[in-house]
Amino acid sequence: MRFQAPQLGALGVTFTVMRASQFACLISVIGLCANFINEIATAEHSPPSELVGALTVAVTAIIYVIITYILYYDNMLSMLTTAGLDSLLLVASIVVASLIGKPLSMLNCAALPSSEWSSGLFWSTPSPIKSIITKTISYISFVLLDQTTCYQIKAVWGLCITICLLFAFSTLACLGLWQRIRRETKNKDIEG
Repeated sequence: MRFQAPQLGALGVTFTVMRASQFACLISVIGLCANFINEIATAEHSPPSELVGALTVAVTAIIYVIITYILYYDNMLSMLTTAGLDSLLLVASIVVASLIGKPLSMLNCAALPSSEWSSGLFWSTPSPIKSIITKTISYISFVLLDQTTCYQIKAVWGLCITICLLFAFSTLACLGLWQRIRRETKNKDIEG
């Protein structure tokens, strides 16, 4: 049995490239956010809602990306529905990127203390980093912890912006594929 992707020209290749790029970016976001959440949970604190939200959207999106590509590969994917769902994930990605990036736009990571200086700071610092009542780490305090954390969270922000662009392009590619498939179906109906 030979496997072959649908032959839908440049738009089909564009869709495939978008899905592969989305997969790579989402895996990176999941890895970085999960690492942050693990470090915070190990210190017996609750992670900031921005990190939990980013992880939730990224996991949902990667499951969606995998399922839709499998359906596309088997010619079972409704392109119009996929364009609508891609646009919904675009909106969710924009929200995540804006929440993650709000305190980062003017932040100079090089001005923060190095990681060696602040290695025990996260685990032992009292308020304002942790709330006494909830033990939840403030997002801005977490970002300002050290250079490494700052650079990594800026990487998450950059990846989230990239994911927004990829979902915008894949929405357009899906609309183009839907139009092409619809036109080909009409032509076959007319000929037949």
